[in-house]
Amino acid sequence: MLLKDIMIIGGPVMWIIALCSVVAVFVFIEKLLYLHRIQINVGELVKGLVNVLKKGNVVEAVSLCDDTPGPVAHILRTAILSHENKDADIAQAVQDAALGEIPRIESRMNILATIAYVSPLLGLLGTVIGMIGVFTTINSLGAFVNAKDLAKDIGEALYTTAGGLCVSIPCYIGHNYLVSRIEAITLDMEKAASEMIYFFRQSDSAPAGEKGDK
Repeated sequence: MLLKDIMIIGGPVMWIIALCSVVAVFVFIEKLLYLHRIQINVGELVKGLVNVLKKGNVVEAVSLCDDTPGPVAHILRTAILSHENKDADIAQAVQDAALGEIPRIESRMNILATIAYVSPLLGLLGTVIGMIGVFTTINSLGAFVNAKDLAKDIGEALYTTAGGLCVSIPCYIGHNYLVSRIEAITLDMEKAASEMIYFFRQSDSAPAGEKGDK
């Protein structure tokens, strides 16, 4: 049976489920590409910044952050600029920057989670509509009803249930996978910020003659 025939038998609810699947695929691919683009080697970035800052090249360190994509580089840039402003609280500045980055990283994730949750309910709705059609047909035809008369309504009930599950299961798996990627990036943000703050504290507490040798 062709997909077009399944969509026709499934009725209006099946088209809604199909629309949800298209939106879910678009959101997943867009989010996957975005997370891949902002995923960087945090250890190498922090090491490079520390080496540059030890030489006193703050402008070069900021430029390195500007040339590196992703929230980790933005937070490290905030930490460096806050350290240059002697009156600024580096930890608070980093926390504020993180609060601004996290919603951007998690954007559209609620769409994927909603589709994963709603799709089976849409399938159940299609099942109920199909069963209502079955009983309506039985009521109208009475003793003369046969399997062919009920086939369309039963098909609508079964196809919408299967369609809802076929959309929900991949959405749930994809959502959890993206959440794990987001958690890894968030952990990188925290780790990089902690290392940079520690470096600044060590540098500030060192004697003036030792700062350039560290």
